[in-house]
Amino acid sequence: MEFVTLNDTNRFLHASIHEVIKTLLEAILLVIVVVYVFLQDFRSTLIPTLSILVSIIGTFAFMYVAGFSINLLTLFALVLAIGTVVDDAIIVVEAVQARFDVGYQSSYMATNDAMKGISTAILTSTLIFMAVFIPVSMMGGTSGTFYTQFGITMAVAVGISAINAFTLSPALCALLLHPYIDGEGNVKNNFAARFRKAFNTTFDVLSKRYVQGILVLIKRRWLMWSLLATTIVLLVFLVRSTQTGLIPQEDTGMIMISMNSKPGTSMQQNQRVMDQVNKQLEQIPEISHRASVVGYSFSGSGPSMGMYFLALTPWDERREEGQSASELVSKIYGIAPQIPDAQMFVMTPPMIPGYGMGNGFELYVQDKTAGDLNAFKKVSDDFVAALSKRPEIEAVYSAFETNYPQYWVDIDATQCEQAGLSPNDVLETLSGYYGGGYVSNFNRFSKLYRVVIQADPEYRVTPESLNHLYVRAGEEMTPLSQFVKLTKTYGPQDLMRFNLYNAISINGTPAHGYSSGDALNAIKETAKQVLPKNYSYEFGGIAREESTSTNNVVIIFGICLLLVYLLLSALYESFLLPFAIILSVPCGLLGSFLFAQFFGLENNIYMQTGIIMLIGLLAKTAILLTEYATKRRQAGMSLVQAALASARVRLRPILMTVLAMVFGLLPLMFANGVGANGNHTLGSGIIGGILVGTLALLFFVPVLFIIFQYLQEKIKPTQISKKGADWSIQAELEEIEKK
Repeated sequence: MEFVTLNDTNRFLHASIHEVIKTLLEAILLVIVVVYVFLQDFRSTLIPTLSILVSIIGTFAFMYVAGFSINLLTLFALVLAIGTVVDDAIIVVEAVQARFDVGYQSSYMATNDAMKGISTAILTSTLIFMAVFIPVSMMGGTSGTFYTQFGITMAVAVGISAINAFTLSPALCALLLHPYIDGEGNVKNNFAARFRKAFNTTFDVLSKRYVQGILVLIKRRWLMWSLLATTIVLLVFLVRSTQTGLIPQEDTGMIMISMNSKPGTSMQQNQRVMDQVNKQLEQIPEISHRASVVGYSFSGSGPSMGMYFLALTPWDERREEGQSASELVSKIYGIAPQIPDAQMFVMTPPMIPGYGMGNGFELYVQDKTAGDLNAFKKVSDDFVAALSKRPEIEAVYSAFETNYPQYWVDIDATQCEQAGLSPNDVLETLSGYYGGGYVSNFNRFSKLYRVVIQADPEYRVTPESLNHLYVRAGEEMTPLSQFVKLTKTYGPQDLMRFNLYNAISINGTPAHGYSSGDALNAIKETAKQVLPKNYSYEFGGIAREESTSTNNVVIIFGICLLLVYLLLSALYESFLLPFAIILSVPCGLLGSFLFAQFFGLENNIYMQTGIIMLIGLLAKTAILLTEYATKRRQAGMSLVQAALASARVRLRPILMTVLAMVFGLLPLMFANGVGANGNHTLGSGIIGGILVGTLALLFFVPVLFIIFQYLQEKIKPTQISKKGADWSIQAELEEIEKK
């Protein structure tokens, strides 16, 4: 005998977590490589690497204290945090190296001066990034659960990274980093030095061309405003045209079938039909184990109902085309015409256990008039027929029938009263003998057993069995047939109620190439055309959550942007300058939706989570530009000089952190196997947003800074003072004066 677990959600969960942990390690390795290419020094690379490890360990410690579990959400947050937590350490190391490049020979002095120049930028950008996740953590419902665990984990990781940037990273810089000179004071001439020189020469050329590009936009500001307006228009168009969903559909290694035979089919006849289905399922090699249950289905219970649980072979053995769970569902639908006596609905388990009986959509048609059931069934059938014609829907199914053979029970109340009985006594007796009833408990062998009464099958299969039933009337047992009259009729197996109305359940799955959002929109359009007055519908299961969460997401995004704006206004003491940062965010969102369209991805919780992070990340990057430009303006530079100097100084660390983030997310973007759909959505959306958003803000933010700082100075002039300015700013001022 072999014991087989057919349906175990932990199997998919553990396999997904294993893949994410693998992705986490790959991301760390790729980030380290990118950092080394830019810093060209092993010791310099070691400092951001230690920052990653400290942030991850600290985040796990917080998760333990907060009671968070290691799940897909928290692990995804850590994967995305890899490229973010290394950001602050890179800024520190790059600032120290910049001091070495201009002649510093003391590691302590270089680190001390570097921290004076970057502390405000690190603190400001970190606070803004963490603040983005505050509205998200307050969101309710299923979406709020997703956002909360992800957002808090991400915010904690970035917060620990900032603390590390003010403590451990500067200490390591002072201890490990040294100027690029030998003992005699000459520049070293080893391979690393030659590579550094070649890299820096190439980067200087890139930096000069970058500054020239900014000058073009400064002289032609109409071009920047035109590009920004075009970006917003394209963003609105892409948001409306991108497919929507709640969460990506994944291959969980499980398929379920709900089956109905013709009404009136006995259990023995139904078993023969199910045996025919089993023979067809045997021919599908991707099914490793299967189990069937007669008398029960996902839509109810009865002799004509049945269901199957199909466990698929491991994911590693199903990498070929046509072997995924969704493709096997289509293959099983292909065998349905060979068994005309069976009506089958094939599905995979819901991605969120407990939300409906399977993936796809679930809805309830409601009769608000409590009218005739046959008329109600016709309305439901017309609705199902109309839905089946929609290209967005692959299969739609309703098990409701009104022609099941039944008996109508009439109780003679007068006879009951004469015998000293109540109609309820008769009903309880019928229920106990035919349907079974729980009556008591008894203890045996230190265990508690339930007592359930019910007549043997041979005494409850024909109407004549009623003659063998008795009910107590006073001191005597009286035949139940004296009080009951049976009339043969037809009706539904059971009647569902939803929102207190009679309701019929309808289930379905989106067609290949369409998202669940497309299917829900098709249902809404069809309902307006088909459902008569006094009939309505309500979504159930995961479809209900998806239909109600869309508006909340828009509100949350708006609150995130508003919170970023208010914090920036407080930090800069200006209501105008924050627009130089806020207006760069739509470019990043455009990149996310461009990648989603290109790769055929959905706008779901995974992508929305990445977008929330993207808002904070782009704002953090833009702050580095405006913060440096503001300090140079306060030291006496003109607006154009301050913007160009800031752009030139911050180009290297911005590109370094962005490329580190992109390379850290590549394993997600190109993931395969278990949980690949979610990985693709999350990785592709953020990579697209980072690439397009960073490219745009590098050119837009300096120009926007000039515009809004100029307007701000019209209201409140900037207090210019060279005293207390950073050494590097003073050196830049001297160089400008010489020119």
